[in-house]
Amino acid sequence: MVLNFTKHDSIPVLPKRRSNLNKFSTYIVICNENNQLALQWKHQPSLQRNLKLYEDKHPEFSNLFRHQDKGIDIANFWRKVAFDESQLIADWEPSNKTQLAYEHLASYFEEKCYWAAKDLCKDRNVNSWEEYLCIARLLVYNPLKLKEILVKYNSKSANIDTYLTNILINHIKYSAEVHRFSRWRLLYKKSDKELIEALKALGIIEPEISLIIFARKYFKQVYLINKIKNTTRNTGKKWIAPDEEDFSKSAQCYNVEKGLPTAPHEVFANSTKVTAKQIQDWMEICIKALKSYPISILPKFSLDAFQGEFEVKSELQAPEIEWEKISSSENTREQGFLANQANSILSEQLQSMKLDERKILLLYYGFGLNQKQLADRLGMNQSTISRYLTKSTIKLLEAIARISQPQQWVKGYVRRWLESEYHAPVHSDLIQAVLVSAIKKLVNEEREILQLYYGEQMDEIKIASQLGISLNEIATRLTKTRNHLQEKLMQEINIWIKEYLEKWLINYYKSLLKVVLKKEAKSGNKELKLEEKIFLVEIYTQNQLY
Repeated sequence: MVLNFTKHDSIPVLPKRRSNLNKFSTYIVICNENNQLALQWKHQPSLQRNLKLYEDKHPEFSNLFRHQDKGIDIANFWRKVAFDESQLIADWEPSNKTQLAYEHLASYFEEKCYWAAKDLCKDRNVNSWEEYLCIARLLVYNPLKLKEILVKYNSKSANIDTYLTNILINHIKYSAEVHRFSRWRLLYKKSDKELIEALKALGIIEPEISLIIFARKYFKQVYLINKIKNTTRNTGKKWIAPDEEDFSKSAQCYNVEKGLPTAPHEVFANSTKVTAKQIQDWMEICIKALKSYPISILPKFSLDAFQGEFEVKSELQAPEIEWEKISSSENTREQGFLANQANSILSEQLQSMKLDERKILLLYYGFGLNQKQLADRLGMNQSTISRYLTKSTIKLLEAIARISQPQQWVKGYVRRWLESEYHAPVHSDLIQAVLVSAIKKLVNEEREILQLYYGEQMDEIKIASQLGISLNEIATRLTKTRNHLQEKLMQEINIWIKEYLEKWLINYYKSLLKVVLKKEAKSGNKELKLEEKIFLVEIYTQNQLY
């Protein structure tokens, strides 16, 4: 959505958002038109869908949404949703409603970011407005920071617009001063998250990012004692430049701590001892990256933005499951095929079960009855109910295991990962994260053998010479260590398979229940009792078999 603007004081004017739909579902994009900076509002489809969903389903919200002068009231509505500690979700609400509530608030506060940045430029360098705007937006799009701000809001003191604008102005002032006051203050004050984003924008990649973050941790500790807290320093010179001794002590701390299980995997895996010069070079890289931050980066929300899109499902569908957690395939189409195959096999397995087994699963997963309630309702002992559930679950778990076949691919996966990903694992990959965690829990001699063989890539003869043990012992230790990693991964995969099945059964029976009750509602019947609902679902499932 491109809107017109006029130029004033060399800062582009922000187009007005006239409808509530736009106020809570769009974000600012800075672009170039006719060699001049321009501002546009861009729609976020998932937020638009959520607004329309609440307008259709939530009477209070619908009443507010119809009035275009109720922006503040709507903001307070989303604040209330975000702060809802009960986390109760209505049948029609998306599962990520809290996340979406914060995103609606951030979208609404976009205008406050602009005006706070522009107002500050009246008494400052006009060329800084883009930096100020980005600083403000980074704050409102951080859910944790935004929550901290909104928790302290008191509606009796000011409206939410005024309150947030004052917060933004103070935040921009502070952040801008940190940038200009001292390069060493900038390095000391910025968070790890901001530094990581700035380093990525500068083109630094893993594992170097983890090494730099780890180095800054110890540099900050040394700098705090030797410079900031040093009572002999000159008054007024708190953020003085570090010297050779500071970098040397930082390197000593780094080298002592990097071998401990608490160190990041990337640091442990890169065993070369760092020098004072290396620490100094890394800190200079940090300062260079942070000086360009946040202008050098595009906030995540400006890149067609947010995750968490949802679809309203009204008919019986196979539940969406994270199949990649229990499959060795990295091919998305193959994962989709395997997931569909799992849905088909599990459905067939359910249909092949005895009527009593199916009824217990329906009542347990579909209607949410616990084992005691099931025993009372069906006239059985609770232990009998437990055995039924266990027996049925084992059948379904065995069906999934036949598809995913982890015992056939785990050994090869662990070996390939050690050879190619050991230095810089992808922590967002659940399987790799399990292996990193498992390595931290190995005994020292196992961690050592991995470090020498896969970290420093020494051959077995050199390792045997360094450790003073035989080649056979080296081979035994390597095999034993790889086996430990395989066992840990298999344990986690078994847990994931159980979680997978639990989610699948809940989604399957909830979806089944929704389909049956929807058809009954269309027939115009009154609200049904529990017994009537159970009867209807049982009839429906029996008819599906024939």
